[in-house]
Amino acid sequence: MKRWCWLYVFFLFCCAQAISAKTIVAVSDPFPPFVDPNNPTGGLTIEVIRAAYKTQGHEVKVEYVPWVRAEAGVANGIYDILPNMWFSEARSKAFLFSSSYLNNTIRFVKRKGDPFVFHGIESLKGKKIGVTRGYAYSEAFKNSNLFSREDANSLLINLKKLQANRVDLTLDDEAVIKYTISKHNPQLFAELELAEGQLSINPLYVTSGIKNPHHKEWIESFNAGLKVIKENGVLSEIFKKYGLQYK
Repeated sequence: MKRWCWLYVFFLFCCAQAISAKTIVAVSDPFPPFVDPNNPTGGLTIEVIRAAYKTQGHEVKVEYVPWVRAEAGVANGIYDILPNMWFSEARSKAFLFSSSYLNNTIRFVKRKGDPFVFHGIESLKGKKIGVTRGYAYSEAFKNSNLFSREDANSLLINLKKLQANRVDLTLDDEAVIKYTISKHNPQLFAELELAEGQLSINPLYVTSGIKNPHHKEWIESFNAGLKVIKENGVLSEIFKKYGLQYK
């Protein structure tokens, strides 16, 4: 009889675990090396969120769509999380933000031979700058009337426009710029280069739309898992795989 009681208790425990374990649907546009559909592991960001959520008993499914669709889909609760978002006041009204897990260093790209050096927004006067549609650039950059902006759906498109003299500059995270050129068009290294200076350092967050009834659960679960993988060294090991150091 005792044996059957223990089996029954074990069965209930397994059922409880199965009910609490959930598959979280993440969505993003490609943002290699952080979110990379061509990498079997998904990229640094995807490895981080999977490791963090795994400690809480959850799995992560990833879907890839253009950024504007990803942001709208998470805001409206169609998807559970967007794992690589920069903070803005406007976004904070629609999304709950996690603890930050890395920093993006935002720099400009110019054509070789261009003497441009970034030393503040004033140095952009008169420039035409290729920007990525939907990205949350710094308030000073976003609100300035000193220069013009030309939207595109991806960094790669902006780099090609820069090469073709259709824009004067473009910008993105330093690691993303280097990875995108090396992966898609290595010959651009002979024609383009990073300008001195940086626009901003943007912490990267996991977010969930406030309209999603589980948004607090998803973010609290990630934060708890992030704490675990910081303490057990898993986060540092993931960063090392990508040639980065966790700070």
